[in-house]
Amino acid sequence: MGVSRLATVGPTVPVRLPHLGGLPPVEHALSRFHVRWYTVTMVFLAFDMEMIFMYPWTLVVPMMGTSSVVEMFLFLAILLAGVVYAWREGALRWT
Repeated sequence: MGVSRLATVGPTVPVRLPHLGGLPPVEHALSRFHVRWYTVTMVFLAFDMEMIFMYPWTLVVPMMGTSSVVEMFLFLAILLAGVVYAWREGALRWT
């Protein structure tokens, strides 16, 4: 009598396939990205940080008054200046 197939233990898929992905890898896992993606990442993080500061700011505005509104617009102006600088330097151009 042989061992049934249900009793086998171990991987049944080839070792080269990614875990639960089902597709063979196209390129090496440590391949390099184009430098433009780093710029896009920095712009995304800047806007992400803006949202992190704006959510608690909505709770503080009634207590602090106009000074908190002025500070937030100053923060947004600095962020906008950074985006305008990146745009003028061509960092957001894809061609």
